[in-house]
Amino acid sequence: MTGIVKFENISIRYKLEGMGTVVVLLHGYLESLDIWSAFSGELMKKFRVISIDLPGHGQSGIIADAHTMEIMAEAVKAVISELNISKCILIGHSLGGYVTMAFADLFPDRLYGYSLFHSTPFRDTEDKKQNRNREIELVDQGKKEMIFNTNVPRAFADDNLKKLKRKVEQALQIARNTTDEGIKAVLEGMKLRIDRSEVLSNSKIPVLVILGRKDNYIPYELVKERIKLNDKGEIYVLENAGHMGFIEEIEESLKAVTSFVKRCTG
Repeated sequence: MTGIVKFENISIRYKLEGMGTVVVLLHGYLESLDIWSAFSGELMKKFRVISIDLPGHGQSGIIADAHTMEIMAEAVKAVISELNISKCILIGHSLGGYVTMAFADLFPDRLYGYSLFHSTPFRDTEDKKQNRNREIELVDQGKKEMIFNTNVPRAFADDNLKKLKRKVEQALQIARNTTDEGIKAVLEGMKLRIDRSEVLSNSKIPVLVILGRKDNYIPYELVKERIKLNDKGEIYVLENAGHMGFIEEIEESLKAVTSFVKRCTG
């Protein structure tokens, strides 16, 4: 079932499937809860799965000129609170991982564990901030299609583009449904995010970091070297995935997440 939760005078859309331990899926930039469709359809056979449209994406509204990670974490909390869920496991893809880190920082008592799926706890570099500024300029110039046509195919490993052509097209269509204001608000928010490496390394709960060996956005070797985990943390590598492992290697991703959820809840 799908539903709506009111937050800060806007609507936040969510989708609820399955029964059991609650797993919350947070999508990435230029995505919506629909990006998880195949993955959540399998995961719900074992768990209660909640997918959420982050503010400014999908059918969720726009709160401010800058959707900070803290604002979006508050929106996630509003959804799970409305559904009377005291604790859950968060799985955050890319942007969703930044939101997950903010949630873990602000509301650690609401988590059994969390996963960064092709994401990091690091803040934007100056180069990355400049790239986000250029994307804002393209939106203002009415050229956001250039962003979609570059970013979405690049999210897949180069050697997966041909065989996953239909999946790439579906991701492109989801991106095209993102409004100008939604795109700019999240770009502004990502520029403002703080480094939460210490939140990750000092976490008292299980953490799973999923990396794609062929990720064009997050250099596998660099992240593996820089990221510091607690004694309950683990890194899982998808050997044939880029930045979209839950699509590119769905079976391996399901295995990793299923094992992690069971570890979080004993």
